[in-house]
Order: sequence, then C-alpha cells, then structure tokens
Amino acid sequence: MTCPGNCCDTSSLPRTRRVLVLLATVCLLLPACSGDAEKATVKPAVPIKVAESVRKTVPIQLRVIGTVEAFSTVLVKSQVNGLLEKVHFREGEDVARGALLFTIDSRPFEAGLRQARAVLARDIAQERFAREQVGRYGQLLKEGIVTQDQYEQLRANADALAETVRADRAAVDNAAVLLGYCFIRSPIDGRTGNLMVQRGNLVKANDVPILVTINQINPIYVTFSVPEKELMSIKQHMAARDLKVEVLIPDDTGPAEQGVISFLDNMVDTTTGTIKIKGTFANKQRRLWPGQFVNVVLTLAQLPNAVVVPAQAVQTGQDGLFVFVVKPDRTVDFRPVVTGETAGGETVIVKGLNSGETVVTDGQLQLAPGSRVVFGTENAKGKVPQ
Repeated sequence: MTCPGNCCDTSSLPRTRRVLVLLATVCLLLPACSGDAEKATVKPAVPIKVAESVRKTVPIQLRVIGTVEAFSTVLVKSQVNGLLEKVHFREGEDVARGALLFTIDSRPFEAGLRQARAVLARDIAQERFAREQVGRYGQLLKEGIVTQDQYEQLRANADALAETVRADRAAVDNAAVLLGYCFIRSPIDGRTGNLMVQRGNLVKANDVPILVTINQINPIYVTFSVPEKELMSIKQHMAARDLKVEVLIPDDTGPAEQGVISFLDNMVDTTTGTIKIKGTFANKQRRLWPGQFVNVVLTLAQLPNAVVVPAQAVQTGQDGLFVFVVKPDRTVDFRPVVTGETAGGETVIVKGLNSGETVVTDGQLQLAPGSRVVFGTENAKGKVPQ
C-alpha cells in the first residue's frame, strides 16, 4: 500500500499531530503485511501419482531363476575296438529309440563268431561220442568185461565235455554280443548333439572322446532352488495335491510353459541354505532347451479376498511400513500397515487399509501428514479421484 502525493510527509505538522498521523499510517499498513505473510506460509500442492486399493484373490507364489535340463542324457561310446565305418545320422537330428547311429567294422567279430560256433560244434560231437561210450561201457560193466574204474573214467570225460559244450555256447553268445556292439543304436528318443568322432577314425571301447551326446527334451526338466524356510510349506502343499509351476522364457512373448513339481531333493544344501526342486514340462513346442535360464513361478496356494495395492505405495519408516492415503479434501493421511505377500508388482495389505481407498504411489518423499496434493496421473481404474 502506497501514499499518494506527500500524504505521509509530517515534517510540517506539530509534534502531537505527527505522532497521530504515523500511528494511523501503521494501522493502515498492518492488514496488508499480515495478508502477504499468510500467503507466504501456504505451501503449494505436491504433484503425486495414485492408485486405488482393490480386493481380489491373490496367488501365493515363489519366483526364482531356474535352469532347463534334459529329461535324460546319454553319452554314446563304443563298447568294442574297431574302425568307425559309417555314421547314420546328421548332427542335431532327432533320433528314435533303436535307430542305428554308428557302424563299426564288423568283419573281425563275424570271424570270431564263426570260430566260436565251430569250436562249439566240435565239442558237441566229442561230447556225443563220449556219451555213447558211456552207454556201451555200462553194458560191458554188467557183463564183467570192463572194470568199474574204466567206466567211471569214461563217464567223467563225458561230463567234462558237457561242461565244455556249455562254455562253448557262452563263448558263442559273447561273440554274438560283441558283433552286435558293432551296430550302435540310440537307447532313447532324443536329439543328437555335436558329432565328436568322424567316419574313418579308430575307436576304442569305453574311450574318450564320446561319439555323440543324445538329450531327451520331450518331456524336459526345469531345476531350481528355493530357500529352506519354504520347505515346510512346499511339503504340505505337495502332500495335498500336484503343485503347478510356470516357466517364463526371457525375451519370449509367448505364454508361460505349464508343468508340475516332480522332484524334491532329499537334503538341504548347507552351503547355500536352499533345496533343489525339479518341475516336469511336456515341452511339446520345444520352447525349453537344455542349459537355458528361465524365470520360474511356483504357485503354492490362493489367498481370497485380499486387499492389494501397488508395491511402490508401501514405504518404510522409523516405526515400520506405511502408506499415504489421499482424503476427499485432497490432503494426505499417514497410515501404518501390515503387509503380506508381494507378487506381480502388488502387495497384500493384511491390516491398516480397506479396499477402495486412494493411496500415493509416487511423490511420497515430498509428503507429510496433512499435505495438499494434486494428481499427476490416473489411478489403477483409469479415473482421477475427485
């Protein structure tokens, strides 16, 4: 407030009148100054983002990183020494159980089998002659022509030849087995890996390198570990029903792969305080591949009628967890809460909040109880609270 002209110039007035004029001027200026002070103390509204608490069924889940493992793995080796004559598949090709993979030069083993059969035939003939001799000498023994010792000697020879024939039959079987090892077949349905030994190489029995690795990927395992504190809950739920498990593949926009828990390790790893679990997946589309890292979601149970808010709405203070609740007059209230599970970016509020309340999700650092706010974004339902 200003004085027009020289209305405030009191130098020409008597002393008493000058004092009165100054007092009047001060009284006129006081209301304007107090108004400016009040305006200076009013804080501006804080811009925030909000969401609305809702009530819904929340799955109780464990989220960990897992590794895909082949359902079964076979390291194919030769069981005989020989020249690798032929490879019957291409690297990375699917093979069926019983499919021919490798052929090793079989001529030495075919000769060995023929030799074993010849020895068997010879000993069978000798054993037959010895049995006939035993029969003839038995009749002669009754007639007193030969002695008992002669007869017993012939019978012992016949029995020994019988055992020789039995050993020869085993030798023939062994030679046939060795010949069969020249034709290496797949023991499982699976996919072949890198071919380690090429045609023309000399291979040895049970030697390294292996010929090829076959992995069975239909079905397939996903292995992961969870903290030991979850062990009791997992055992209880596994006893009641099959536990479902989902796998999310990084950078894959497709749906999650569905499986069931099929293995719980028999001991806790004392070095990490975790326990190993395996889930079995059909993997019909072969989206899961051995050695791949995936995100595992293990659902233990469903929590019905739970009040949930976005996880970022829950803050940590000196006295514990709290949220800022927006009141109808656009001011905020400090609300201590007790939380439960957090999943999918949402936190369950066990105590301290009802459904339908508006909570602050961003801008909490500038707030205090009673602060005025202005909404900077829409809430979870797409509406700005009024």
